[in-house]
Amino acid sequence: MPKKTMVAVSLMFALMVCGTIPRALAQDTAASIAAEKKLAHAYHLDFSINEMDGGKKINSRQYSMNLNAGDNNEIRIGTRVPFEQKQGEYTYLDVGTSIWCRLVDGTDLASLGNDVSLRVRSEISNFAVPEQQQQSDRPLLRQLKIDASTIAQLGKPIMMGSVDDPNSKRQFQLEVTVTKLR
Repeated sequence: MPKKTMVAVSLMFALMVCGTIPRALAQDTAASIAAEKKLAHAYHLDFSINEMDGGKKINSRQYSMNLNAGDNNEIRIGTRVPFEQKQGEYTYLDVGTSIWCRLVDGTDLASLGNDVSLRVRSEISNFAVPEQQQQSDRPLLRQLKIDASTIAQLGKPIMMGSVDDPNSKRQFQLEVTVTKLR
């Protein structure tokens, strides 16, 4: 009699487990469908670094990237410059432009609506002009950094920040325009 009970209990257990597998698979399928519906939206970002002198734009550099909401993206352009710290020991400096960006949209934050939350870090570095070099054998670099976050409206340019050049009356402005791709 105990053998028959054990077989019956085992059979009931097997039926219970097999009966829950399709439900668990259905839940996984429902979860994956919900995740697909909540796929991150794709965006296109246009960056403009404007150099101003006395309120007049004298130079503008353009950069752009595509990114999905929630992702981090970066643009880097420049040169790795070696310089000798000690005899035979070199260090490399990255000189150029770097822009890092993270975007969060309404799929992650219901309160945003059609706006997006934007975080941008930018760094522009270049060599000092000869008059500023001060007769040093090591390179003298100029650096401008902007680290900012804001809520941006789609399709409208927004000023992320501006910095004054300490060696002149020039100002550098970082502007970004966000466009939804899908």
